[in-house]
Amino acid sequence: MHHSFSAPLAMAILLGSAHGSLAQTHAFSVHDMLAMQRISDPQVSPDGETIVFVVRSTDLDGNRGRTDLWLVGTDGSALRQLTTHSENENNPRWAPDGESIWFLSTRTGSSQVWRIPLGGGEGQQVTHLPLDVGNLVVSPDGRKIAFTLDVFPDCESLACTTDRLAERESAPASGRIYERLFIRHWDTWKDGRRSHLFVMSADGAGETLDTMAGMDADTPSKPFGGPQEIAFSPDSRSLVFTARDVGREEAWSTDFDLYVAAVDGSSPRRELTEPNRAWDTVPLFSPNGRTLAYLAMSRPGYESDRFRVVLRDWPDGEPRILTEDWDRSPSSIAWSRDGGTLYATAPNLGQSSLFAIDVTTGAVRTVVEQGTIRSPAAAGARVVFQLEHLRSPAELYSVGSQGGEPSPLTHINAERVAAARMGEPEQFTFQGWNDETVHGYVVKPADFDPNQKHPVAFLIHGGPQGSFGNDFHYRWNPQAYAGAGYAVVTIDFHGSVGYGQAFTDSIRGDWGGKPLMDLVKGLDAALKRYSWLDGDRVAALGASYGGYMVNWIAGKWPNRFRCLVSHDGNLDERMAYYATEELWFPEWDHEGTPWENPDGYRKHNPVEFVQNWRTPMLVIHSARDFRVVETQGFATFTALQRRGIPSKLLYFPDENHWVLRPANSIQWHETVLDWLDRWIREDGSSN
Repeated sequence: MHHSFSAPLAMAILLGSAHGSLAQTHAFSVHDMLAMQRISDPQVSPDGETIVFVVRSTDLDGNRGRTDLWLVGTDGSALRQLTTHSENENNPRWAPDGESIWFLSTRTGSSQVWRIPLGGGEGQQVTHLPLDVGNLVVSPDGRKIAFTLDVFPDCESLACTTDRLAERESAPASGRIYERLFIRHWDTWKDGRRSHLFVMSADGAGETLDTMAGMDADTPSKPFGGPQEIAFSPDSRSLVFTARDVGREEAWSTDFDLYVAAVDGSSPRRELTEPNRAWDTVPLFSPNGRTLAYLAMSRPGYESDRFRVVLRDWPDGEPRILTEDWDRSPSSIAWSRDGGTLYATAPNLGQSSLFAIDVTTGAVRTVVEQGTIRSPAAAGARVVFQLEHLRSPAELYSVGSQGGEPSPLTHINAERVAAARMGEPEQFTFQGWNDETVHGYVVKPADFDPNQKHPVAFLIHGGPQGSFGNDFHYRWNPQAYAGAGYAVVTIDFHGSVGYGQAFTDSIRGDWGGKPLMDLVKGLDAALKRYSWLDGDRVAALGASYGGYMVNWIAGKWPNRFRCLVSHDGNLDERMAYYATEELWFPEWDHEGTPWENPDGYRKHNPVEFVQNWRTPMLVIHSARDFRVVETQGFATFTALQRRGIPSKLLYFPDENHWVLRPANSIQWHETVLDWLDRWIREDGSSN
């Protein structure tokens, strides 16, 4: 079984293909990847005719990205850039009358709320607060705005927070005292502040009200939550938001709940989802305001449990699970204009597809299957969304509510895509662990010659509850290897998302078992299926869980690869538990704590097999990675050096679990490709 991609998914490439011949193009590289403009956060106007969205461009000279607001008609007409300032403009939200757009901007040196009229004129600053503003939402009646500020939860005023920060800055002693976890999270040391939800008049006048006063909790969820986790009630009198208020259990709890708070503080805050000890999030009201939809997990402590869509009559109805029988986990939802359908995106067999869910029956149908779809929104009788795939970054598309051929609304990256020669991707399946069907992708080299054998970059995804699917990745993009002359093979091993919850759950307690067997069988299946792959010249590369797997492979599959690349991977799972921050993750995947279940941390621990290591390895790690701490990378490099194995360490003092700065991304790719080139030569020799 194999799949190529249909015409709509290649449209962004084909539209620009007439701009140049092969001689006028070049093989794709990291420079092309960084040059792509990144579309996000599309918001449809109240009349359904216009979309405002964010475009991120990369300033290589300034070594940073910047964001601007753009507009386009929902029919693809009238594309124009709305803001042109040199600072970041993001988080756009329509005024209910459709005459202006609210947004966040750093024009004045801090992130504040601004408003710009569509009819012309400059944006006007709305807030002048002493702290950075985030996560903007606008009330349905247009009279209130809500946003988040990082404050000390015991402070009764913003001045209290700013004064305390100033006192700390000027204090002669720098020590901090902690009495509970988190000490640090993702890439940030905790300083006692929380992201609280504030509300104020839409004209910026008057006081700001902390709707979370007294809560030692954050909204939205950190580190990746956004304004989709906050919603005004239909009457504009309340705010619904998600937060985890669990006291000292925060580091090992996934008990996010939905709360309701009055915007004027006239009634006590109440918890909507208290009976559920698992994750509740993404509140979304129906167009008529009578129904609240949200996403909910069912198993406490498991961050990769399946999200179900839940409905409840507003304000006092009982929850009704709409998608109990649908074996997919939606990541975003959007109401149709008539309220009879919920559109959802969810990982699905190597794609992230667009689905329509009947609100009455829960029946699910596929609207758009291929590619990776994000941010769906209703626009009249059509649905607009972002669509990306392995040969193009995201553009805006629309499709009829019943499905059909997606129509492109933007072509922002068409010329860049056409100028860079990319590899052709193809999905395949094989019989993996226990003869169960497993999916993978191959991507041909950009300058593919069917009469030659091509070296292979075998990419291993992180998570482990993740996927290397049909998307345009900005850190692990197969085209960066295809452009350098490598064929790429990826495997969505047991534990990956999009293949049913049982498939995802199967990795629990078995990190080095089923996934390794799938990788072994998957590489073998690809080599047999595609004769142009050179099985003698293969490198294995991975990050996060993929880095762990590279370290595991070094001891358990030591003679297979010419070289290895381990990015932010654990060497010792036992010690990693004590050094990481989100404890629910290892406690679920390794079935307890190290003292309750020591075998869970011992049986698939790479450090137990260092004596078998012999493959040259490049190790990459970053100082601000608090998920997989830097000492794990240092320990890996130490083991390699002490054993006399050819090895190299690339260390970033200013990056987190990801490598985000443009210059660092270039250095990362150049170092990795140089390492592969060193050990995999065109003539098959190595040195």
